[in-house]
Amino acid sequence: MTAPKPRSASLPAGLDVAQLPADAVEVGRIADAWGVKGWFKVLPHSASPEALFSSRRWYILPTERGIPTFSGALLLRVREAKEHSDTIVASVHEVDDRSAAESLKGARIFVPRSSFPTAGADEYYWVDLIGLDVINREGVALGQVRELLSTGPQTVLVAQYEQEGKMAERMIPFVSAFVDSVDLPGRRILVDWQPDY
Repeated sequence: MTAPKPRSASLPAGLDVAQLPADAVEVGRIADAWGVKGWFKVLPHSASPEALFSSRRWYILPTERGIPTFSGALLLRVREAKEHSDTIVASVHEVDDRSAAESLKGARIFVPRSSFPTAGADEYYWVDLIGLDVINREGVALGQVRELLSTGPQTVLVAQYEQEGKMAERMIPFVSAFVDSVDLPGRRILVDWQPDY
């Protein structure tokens, strides 16, 4: 086991180096500081950011782009997180001023999958749908879910498939009119959709 990498001197002293949980899922990014008391804006990866609200411990990793201001995983203990306009704003115990919040800009936020609230009947977390095979009623494989897009009134599955040696995408609305069933244990989604749509 290797020793944790040191924190940057510009980060708040209260931040702890942490081990990222094995079931950690990236749920958002820190966009920027918000106000002067250490709050920051969070851009959630989902239109329904319940996972951000359900966990009182967020793990952050440095940005993948630009110049990282820290290295390794750090633990944030959430004081408060709430919706504000089209984003989330949050306050954590370890950050108490604007400059400290600015030092976290671009950080990726992870929470343990085990801390997600239980989804209701016919509700699914996007992260659980990524990688599932999409098959139509006739048994034709339409691809594998690469991502989901929120288009306002509905969510769209982006299924990736190979066509003539190249990767292509197929977009299928994730609504009951086209989605017959989701089989998470079987890793597949059954749809009423044709390859030429």
